[in-house]
Amino acid sequence: MTLDRPALVLAITKIAREAGDKILKIYEQDFDVKTKTDASPVTEADVEAEKIILKGLKELTPDIPILAEESEAAGDVPDMSGGIFWLVDPLDGTKEFIHKRGEFTVNIALVEQGCPTMGVIHIPAKNKTYFAEGPGKVWRQDGENEPEAIAARPAPADGLTIVASRSHRTPETDEYISKFKMAELISAGSSLKLCLLAEGKADLYPRFGRSMEWDIGAGQAILEAAGGTVETLDGTRLTYGKDGHDNPFFVAKGRP
Repeated sequence: MTLDRPALVLAITKIAREAGDKILKIYEQDFDVKTKTDASPVTEADVEAEKIILKGLKELTPDIPILAEESEAAGDVPDMSGGIFWLVDPLDGTKEFIHKRGEFTVNIALVEQGCPTMGVIHIPAKNKTYFAEGPGKVWRQDGENEPEAIAARPAPADGLTIVASRSHRTPETDEYISKFKMAELISAGSSLKLCLLAEGKADLYPRFGRSMEWDIGAGQAILEAAGGTVETLDGTRLTYGKDGHDNPFFVAKGRP
């Protein structure tokens, strides 16, 4: 399948922003919180944003299947045997959304042969968007300003800036972090952590807790395009299309 990648990444960025606008309208009102079968929370914003994204992607690329978090929870799992599929988390950081902390994102990634090759992360509360279409082609856009190219940084000799999950911190995470010379520890929600690495504001993000493919795919595409890595504990690249869609523990890093 031949894809016009520059046009495609701009189109999915537009879709992500449209979903983000819908999320913000709900965020500014009272909303109900429900619990899914895996005990994770879900709101009207998750559902409505996913509807917008699914409609947009189906119109854009009708032949590419879509694996989306809320649809998957409802039992709608597409045939991904063709090796290419969209990976969607309509509202990553639902707990941050519920607690009005602003650290929630819209995530859309394109996965090809198990690897995320294109990704968009939109932060509705900050009107900020990160997007990547391939190695060295990655940008951050603040509002309607011109996009700025970003890149991960090499690890500073005077100590690492390490990011950890605000809602999913574990003792294993703390033990891993203790092995490094650390200059600063930042707590952040959702896929924002991967964006911090991609733009050279942090160096290391260990995840020793449960995560799903749709949580990480867009962030991995952006970080890898910026020169960073996302690897399992045995040093192999994190891949996608796994049974159940659960990720193993992983470590994300800036440039070597």
